[in-house]
Amino acid sequence: MKKLTFREILAVASMLFGMFFGAGNLIFPASMGQMAGRSVFLASLGLLVTGVGLPLLGVAALGISREDSLLGLSSRVGKRYGLLFTCALYLTIGPFFAIPRCATVSYSVGIQRVLPGAGQTAGLAVFSLLFFGLVLVLSLRPGEILTWVGKVLNPLFLAFLALLLLRALTAPGCDLFTVEPVEDYASGAFATGLLEGYNTMDALAGLAFGIIVVDVIRGLGVQEPGEVARQTVRAGLFSSILMGLIYVLVAVMSAQSRGLFPVSQDGGQALAQIAGHYFGPAGAVILAVTVTVACLKTAVGLITSCGETFVRLFPRGPSYRVWAVLFCGFSFVIANLGLEALIAYSQPVLMFLYPLAIVLILLTLCGRAFQNDRTVLRWTIGLTAVAAVFDLIRALPAGTQAALHLTGVAQWAVRWVPLAQYGFGWVVPALAGLAAGLILRGLGRKRASP
Repeated sequence: MKKLTFREILAVASMLFGMFFGAGNLIFPASMGQMAGRSVFLASLGLLVTGVGLPLLGVAALGISREDSLLGLSSRVGKRYGLLFTCALYLTIGPFFAIPRCATVSYSVGIQRVLPGAGQTAGLAVFSLLFFGLVLVLSLRPGEILTWVGKVLNPLFLAFLALLLLRALTAPGCDLFTVEPVEDYASGAFATGLLEGYNTMDALAGLAFGIIVVDVIRGLGVQEPGEVARQTVRAGLFSSILMGLIYVLVAVMSAQSRGLFPVSQDGGQALAQIAGHYFGPAGAVILAVTVTVACLKTAVGLITSCGETFVRLFPRGPSYRVWAVLFCGFSFVIANLGLEALIAYSQPVLMFLYPLAIVLILLTLCGRAFQNDRTVLRWTIGLTAVAAVFDLIRALPAGTQAALHLTGVAQWAVRWVPLAQYGFGWVVPALAGLAAGLILRGLGRKRASP
């Protein structure tokens, strides 16, 4: 039976890490670190749960389930639900939010600071056109994704990031334990860190990228389903360890920068200030290369994943090449709306999709306990979805809430739905759905027995 060598496992893990670690994986830990201050380790623990633990579980769930796609996994709830959930997830981590964010973050954090001045709207348009042109070229060769992402782009990114981290951590701006936490981190650092992990979109990406990992492992000669599952989990574990380490280091570096700068408007500005302080004018170039390479490799992984998935979803539809061109073109248009708008409207969508993804992952991992019974799945997912709608409404920008006359609904949810004020209003309904599903399954088995 064919098994991967240690070098092959590292290459697959590097590829997976490269696809995971992109735009949000730098700016959100940096912002969290500055605001968390001396509570940075508690906040980082929360971030690691949703930003590292859940993606690992997502990859593991797809490998252990032995399904060949997210569609197959989510269709255990029902065929229509599987199609809708799969489309919603891939469009969210694809052309609607995550892929455009790769271009806007690269420009606003890196390129814009290297080439300051007027005409930034035109600058973003030109940069994003070049960015997605290169993404398309690399994505049109999906069979080479292990080489491009795992062996070229990811090592390049790690080299530049290591340069920044080593310089900053060996000459800290202050003792981080003297830095006071601000905003929500002052009262609930762990819970706030948990929600910060939503912004990385990595739990959703774990479900999406799992199939690419499975295909790559099969392409390396591993065909036995059980061994494919084991190697998938091993690759996911290695990539998660590296991702978690970088999260903590970036957060600590940013917390220590509070001795040099006040809290920045966003994580991108924080990173720019840190790079400028330690490297002067060269810092902007180092940061621009680091962020652009990080976003480029993630965008390639997302385009590849979305394109291959939509070919499977709609076998009589466009070819992979057509989907890749469409997704790159649409992402280019959305990217030019600006980073602020993308973040503002991605948050409500994530507050809805994340609970569904978390529950699906956990139900898959525990599926043997109830034989993946559809009654249990439907009740748990159904009540989770209802509760997640309220989390979505609460996360909408205040102006949008008022325009849609939903402000009262958001206030009602905070008052009556347990844990809603913390962004976890779906937890109790999910547990209630699980209990109801298990009870109904038990009653059904009793009626069926002689």
